[in-house]
Amino acid sequence: MTYDETLRYLYESTPVFQHSGGAAYKPGLQTSQALDDYLNNSHKAYKTIHVAGTNGKGSVSHLLAATLQQAGYKTGLYTSPHLLDFRERIRVNGKMISQEYVVEFVEKHKEFFEPLHPSFFELTSTMAFDYFRHEKVDFAIIETGLGGRLDSTNIITPVLSIITNISPDHMQFLGENLTDIAREKAGIIKPGVPVLIGEIYEEDIKDVFIKQATSQESPLWFAQQMGVLEESYLVKTGEWYFTSPDFGQLFGQLGGVAQCRNAETVLAALRLLAQEGILIERKAVREAFEHVVEITGLRGRWETVHQLPRIVCDTGHNEGAWPYLTLQLEKEMKNYDNLHMIIGMANDKDVENILSLMPDNAMYYFTKASIDRAMPSENLAAAGTLQGFTGFVTDTVKEAIETALRRATPNDLIFIGGSTFVVADALAYFADK
Repeated sequence: MTYDETLRYLYESTPVFQHSGGAAYKPGLQTSQALDDYLNNSHKAYKTIHVAGTNGKGSVSHLLAATLQQAGYKTGLYTSPHLLDFRERIRVNGKMISQEYVVEFVEKHKEFFEPLHPSFFELTSTMAFDYFRHEKVDFAIIETGLGGRLDSTNIITPVLSIITNISPDHMQFLGENLTDIAREKAGIIKPGVPVLIGEIYEEDIKDVFIKQATSQESPLWFAQQMGVLEESYLVKTGEWYFTSPDFGQLFGQLGGVAQCRNAETVLAALRLLAQEGILIERKAVREAFEHVVEITGLRGRWETVHQLPRIVCDTGHNEGAWPYLTLQLEKEMKNYDNLHMIIGMANDKDVENILSLMPDNAMYYFTKASIDRAMPSENLAAAGTLQGFTGFVTDTVKEAIETALRRATPNDLIFIGGSTFVVADALAYFADK
């Protein structure tokens, strides 16, 4: 098969959550373990760091990978979903897996895995583990999918487990309240392996992690209590300024209010790695924080894709992300005349609650991403009307962008988000331009 034929085979023969949602969700580790055993436990050939949580997993994973890479370690990075290219999911030192390797992996092993009927995520996780062994990486940063305990990546035994935060998302799979979700995420805690919690505000959630870590005899740390940040603020360029007792002055390339917590989590993780003898020089940390996008290829985190008017996109898409995004938009609007919101969502989200967290004083463009899971823009607009929002209904992200551009003045701000897949369509649109 060609590369395009191989991708089509993967999408059509394995359930893809990105496309079909719950129908592709396959809890349990049996298939992943069978695939892993077949390939002689690829992930045991290198050190791993496991990252779970509701929000911030991608930013934390990429920033950790950038730091280890700049420190001289050959570093694998497995994340999901992708925005423009399937190969974004699997990288080594920032470089995407080759098309040839994807083709060869499927051709070589499909006779074994076809009878197992793996999900798309199970198969791509196995591919990533195998590729990292092939590339002889020193470390691999492994981001979970939507869960933890039953996530197909949970067959690894890492040197450090990280849980970024807990907020409502995918509750149809993970539980009907935050403590249930926390228990699922806490399932990545392994016996004796240090675990770091990035952000937490509720005692009952904290108790879930304490109980699980205690049962596993795992050292437990909370980033907010470790004193790894002395000072932090957003500068006019959109970057973060940090002062760290461990690494001195740092400038964080990733903009957006939420990135302060992600940076704190990464700095706490680096301190814990140092306790395990994995030392990182200040220069490597400074370079990683300042150039994480160029080093790793990370996209869609408060990313400016157009000027005059300025257009910003962000992949934040749930109740945990939107308070930060709305606060960021309020800060930004001190410098702009009008706010235009291009919004689309997946059909399995709590639309009413998420919309209630969005800015009131904006013109809305309700749209639909080019995936099967996308909510029809008419339905989203109807929910927006109940919130008092006014605006336009568009059939595609392209139409929404072009409508907003026609109506906006050079000193307006256009935001694109609500769904990772809306951002993916927007990035594809601007890439074509």
